[in-house]
Formats: sequence, structure tokens, C-alpha cells
Amino acid sequence: MSTLAALAATTDNPVADFGDTPWWLSLVKALLVFVFLLINTLLVIWFERRVIGRMQQRPGPNRAGPFGLLQTLADGVKLALKEDIVPKAADKIMFWAAPAIAGAMAFVSFAIIPMGGTVWMFGHKTPLQLTDTPIATLLVLAVAGVGVYGIVLAGWSSGSTYPLLGGLRSSAQVISYEIAMGLALVAVFLYAGSMSTSQIVFAQNDLWYIVPAFFSFVVYVITMVGETNRLPFDLAEGEGELTGGFHTEYSSLKFAMFFLGEYVNMFTVSALATTLFLGGPAAPPGIAAIGDGMLNGGWWGLLWFVVKLWLFMFFFVWLRGSLPRVRYDQFMRLGWKVLIPTTLVWVVMVAFIRAAELGFLGDSKVSLLGRDFPRATLFIIACIALAVLVAAWFYDNHQVKRRAELEEARAMDEEIDPFAGGHPVPPLPGQRLVEPPLALSAARPAPVTDSGSEENRG
Repeated sequence: MSTLAALAATTDNPVADFGDTPWWLSLVKALLVFVFLLINTLLVIWFERRVIGRMQQRPGPNRAGPFGLLQTLADGVKLALKEDIVPKAADKIMFWAAPAIAGAMAFVSFAIIPMGGTVWMFGHKTPLQLTDTPIATLLVLAVAGVGVYGIVLAGWSSGSTYPLLGGLRSSAQVISYEIAMGLALVAVFLYAGSMSTSQIVFAQNDLWYIVPAFFSFVVYVITMVGETNRLPFDLAEGEGELTGGFHTEYSSLKFAMFFLGEYVNMFTVSALATTLFLGGPAAPPGIAAIGDGMLNGGWWGLLWFVVKLWLFMFFFVWLRGSLPRVRYDQFMRLGWKVLIPTTLVWVVMVAFIRAAELGFLGDSKVSLLGRDFPRATLFIIACIALAVLVAAWFYDNHQVKRRAELEEARAMDEEIDPFAGGHPVPPLPGQRLVEPPLALSAARPAPVTDSGSEENRG
């Protein structure tokens, strides 16, 4: 389907068709989504511990149930049975409301995600999606903004310094990266001509948006890790300065709500990435062509959706097992000084691409690897790739020049006295120690001998 035809279809049908979906079937689908997220949360916690255990050459959970599958359930029961402690200085109402807000908002965003095609359920033809609106994608950003209240209230209501600092740090982090995330999604809106998730999936019939909007995909992946407070961006907590962060004073089921909200948020941002960049429930290109699309759509879409979703979950786990926590100032500098400006430039470039495709060049396409690509898109992508290569070359030269300057500065002062500050200091690369006798004589006073003591007494 051509771009103009896709846009026309999008205009005629701005949202998914729920005409044959009674209210009770919507309740059934809501319950199924809730159960789906709970079961996947139990599995992903077990999966995370097993994968990281394998990466660190240890077994991971393997006692409760076959392969340790019941370990997460056992931990949840143990957590529920723990004593529920409320600090004396806490604001009781807000202290209870904060985890409820954080947990509930995590589930709401999943309502607009298309998990499959149109199927028959209990005698009715309905999409495998709870609801859809013309601005469905913005609902995720709006709900994420409301979820920040749970973080802020948790830190403030605890009546303690460390949770307050953790709440401020986490809320600033989430709000900052929401800007870059929203800008990354603008490119997808420009390509699809709609903000409805079902129509964005429909517009990717010919080509998944991970190809033409690859830069937006990279930015979104970075921001979704920052939004969910996951390593290497779990800066809301810090064992050395903030302990557990905003939920330090929480225990029992209230802490479990924050824990559940974090993992459900991981599924939500992963599902949104799957929907916007990987075709949602659409089958991969090679499989979609089998049997005239027999494996693409309907209940099959749920399978492809879950596979893509768990690829992102493995990415989260892999990051946690591989990278250390970054400094807070570095993380905020990345968001405000790198991601937001570059994404703004990228959005402007995408706007020019769409103007060229729909206006100046029409439907002009180039056949490449058996697929038709818009000529303007290929030209702009080639220019961007060239610019990235030039920037990488300049950065590499800058690093080489900087290393040379450091080596030159060290060579100017090769000899150092390791005892100059009173404590022995090892030399840096390029430095040479002063002769040991000189250093020792300068740092250590001459011992007083017995003969000298006798002369002094005489």
C-alpha cells in the first residue's frame, strides 16, 4: 500500500473498530490484560534472576518449583506477610496513596496497546485491544506524568530526608526524559499521519518504522530505560547516598506495589516500542509472506507481539547485568544537552522528508533488496549516516589529540616525590619516582640513637 493510500485509510478510519464489542466483553478483555501483566511480571522477575545468574556464573533461583519458577511467587507471599511499618513522622494518607497511584498508573497505559488482530471472542468480532482513541499514544505520556505524583508523594510523605531526595531525583529524571521520549514519537506520528496505535500499526504494513525512524527508535530506547528507573539509570536509589530512594520507608504490600509498578512499566514502554517501531502484532516480513498471510493477524498476532515484547525485556535484563550505574549529572546532561536538541533536529528533518515524499516527489520510490523505498527517505538517511560518520571521525581525532596533550603534560613533570603529601602515592602513567634515598630522607626524620641520648643527658 502506498503512503498516500495509507494516509487516506487512516483519515477514513481514525481508530480501531469496536462496534461489535459490548461493555461486558471490554471488562473481560480488561481482566485478561491485568492477568497477562501479572503473570508476565512473575515470569520476568524469575527470568531476570536466572539470566543475570548465568551471566555472573551462578545458578540463580532453582529450589522453589521446577527450575525455580515458583521463586517469585514465594517471594511475593513472603513480602505480603512481612510487618507493615509506617514511620511516625509520615503523612498517613499520602503515605498510603503514593504506592496505589504508582501501581495503578502502570496498568492504565496498557489499555491502548493492540496485542493482536481482530478475533472472535464469545460470539463477537473484536480487536485484541482494550480501547483506542485518535490520540492514544499521548495517553501513555499523560499517564506517565500522573505516575510521577506517586514518586513525589512517596518521597515527601515518608517524613525522612533520604526518601525526599530520592523522590526529587527520580521525578526530575522521569520528567526530563519524557520530553525526549515525546519528541522521539513525533517522527512516528509524521510517518503514520495518526496518533492512534491501531492506525500506526496499520501504516506499517509495508515497512516497520524502525527503518525510516531509526534515530527515533534509538532515542526512545534510551528514554524508556530512564523512564523506568532501570540500570544503568536507576538513580532514584543509591546504596551509598540514598539507600533505596523514594521507597526506603516502605515495607510489605506497599513496597510490593512500587515493585510491581516498575516491572509493569517495563512491559508498557516495551509494548509501546513494539507498536510504534516493530509493527505491533504484525508478523516478521519473512513469516508474513507464508501462506498468503495466514500467519499474520488474528490470534497469531498475539504470538508475534509477545515475542517482540520479550526481546525488549531481555534487553532490560542484559543492561542490568552488564552496565554500572552512571552519575546523576552525566545522566541529566545526556537528556537535556544531547537527546533533546538532537531529537528536535531529527523531527525537523523528518518533516522535510514527509514534505518531499508527499509534495515534491510524490510516490517516487526506489527498489532495493526486493522492497520499494521512498527516494527522499533514502537520500536523507544517507546524509544522516554520512554526518554520523564525520562526527565520529572528528570525535576520534579530538580524543587522540586530548590523550596526546595529557601525555605531554605528564612528560613535563616526570619525576614526582611519592611522600610529598605525607603518604606514599603510586605514580601515574608517564611519571617517574624521585630516587628512593632522597624521598625517604625528605619524608622520614633521622632516628635518635642511644649515644646521642647519652650525650644530651651529659
